[in-house]
Amino acid sequence: MSANPSVIRKPLPVPGTLLPRERSGERWLAAVIAVLCFLATLSAIGALAADRAAHGWAGELRGEATVQVRPRVDESGPTAAARAAETLSAVQGVEEAYALDRKASERLLAPWVGEAVLPDLPLPHLVVVRLDEKHPASAPTLSRALAEAGLDASVDDHSLWRGEVERAAGIVTVLAIAAFVLIAGATAAVIAYATRAGMAAQADIIETLSLNGASDGHVAGLYQARFGKLALSAGVAGAVMAGLAMALLRLLGGEAGLTPALPVRFSDLLAIVVCPVLAAVTAILAARFTALAKLSGRG
Repeated sequence: MSANPSVIRKPLPVPGTLLPRERSGERWLAAVIAVLCFLATLSAIGALAADRAAHGWAGELRGEATVQVRPRVDESGPTAAARAAETLSAVQGVEEAYALDRKASERLLAPWVGEAVLPDLPLPHLVVVRLDEKHPASAPTLSRALAEAGLDASVDDHSLWRGEVERAAGIVTVLAIAAFVLIAGATAAVIAYATRAGMAAQADIIETLSLNGASDGHVAGLYQARFGKLALSAGVAGAVMAGLAMALLRLLGGEAGLTPALPVRFSDLLAIVVCPVLAAVTAILAARFTALAKLSGRG
């Protein structure tokens, strides 16, 4: 028997259209997510920059040594320093060695003693030694080379206070990571709470869909898609704003970023991808578990 041509079959509704239009509360939720993702992205970029700066300080100390040369009676200080630099340049594990002239030494001491007393102040004759990064020469090796060359000199490889700087670098890194984790955790908690609160206002809709034959998984899928898209779009907005702010600071700061103490690189801007994804995943999980809990009578 042929089908009745007078019967008009209506198309099935698209799953997303089963939910009502966006309510005003969801716009506030999007604003909150955007602000929190802005802060979380800034903290992530700050953590990367702080870690780089801290380990940069320690790396500079490991890669350099300072030699104080005491000239003999029959030679001048600059001559002895130049001879020491030439001797150390030939040592295995040394990339470069050069003597500091008086003007360079005065520039180093000016912030500490003032420029007025520098012309009459006897300054030590110093040699700066740049060490090989992979296989640096040790202080005893440098001292032995200077002694074999007949030079009276003292080698300072910064080992006395390098350990303190390295420990401080580790503390800075841990604190920076902890700050990011705390802000990211707070962001996730607020998103989860706000998602649950937004769905609580739609409990009647969840119940209606269930009574009309929609499965629990289908209803949960509708809400997790809705709140996941909301969190992702808001997170992208906040993260992009943070990325633009840090990029502007990087451009204004030149090669060292905003400040040498917090060097920011353009590669750090990849952190803007992390926060929106975390926000979306958090919102999806919160929406799914909340919907399932309400449908099973536990919400």
